[in-house]
Amino acid sequence: MSGLVDALAIVAVAVVVIVRQFRACRIDTDRRWWVLPVILGIVALRDPGILDSHHPTASAVLLGTELLIGLATGAGWAWTTRTWVEADGAVWGRSSRASVAVWITGMGLRAGLFAVGAALGVHQGTPAPLLALAGTLLVRSGILAWRVHGPHPDAVPNTTYGDGMPRPLWKEPV
Repeated sequence: MSGLVDALAIVAVAVVVIVRQFRACRIDTDRRWWVLPVILGIVALRDPGILDSHHPTASAVLLGTELLIGLATGAGWAWTTRTWVEADGAVWGRSSRASVAVWITGMGLRAGLFAVGAALGVHQGTPAPLLALAGTLLVRSGILAWRVHGPHPDAVPNTTYGDGMPRPLWKEPV
C-alpha cells in the first residue's frame, strides 16, 4: 500500500476505536479481541520499508521505542477504563478522563519521536505507527479481558454503574 493509504487507514482505525471507547460498551471477551491487532501488525510487518536501509540501527531503535510507547499507551488506557457489571451480569466499560490524558501523552511522545527521527535523517514510514497501534489495541484488550475474567473475576464489583444515585422520574405517556 502507498504511504497515504496507510496513513489514512491508521487515522481511520484510531478514530473509530477512540470514539467507540468513550461511549459505554459491553466488554465481550468471548469474541476474538486479538484479531484486529494481529491483522494490523501483519500489514505493518509486510511493508519492506519498515526499517530505513541507510540508517538501520537508528530506525530499529526508533521502531522499538515507538512500539514501547504503543504498549505503554495500551496498558495505561486499559487501566484507566472504568468497568462495571449490570444486573444481568454483563460487563461494561468506558474510557475515563484519565484515558484522554494517556492518549494525549502517547501522541505527544510519538510526535517527539518522529521529530527526533526527522532530525537524524531517518526515513519514517507508516509501518511503525501502524505496528504501535496494533500493540496498543492488543495490550488494551488483553488487560481488559484479564481484568474482567482474570484470576480474580470477583474483583469487578457486582453493581451497576451509578448505583446509589437518584434515578430520574419519567412520566408515562397518557
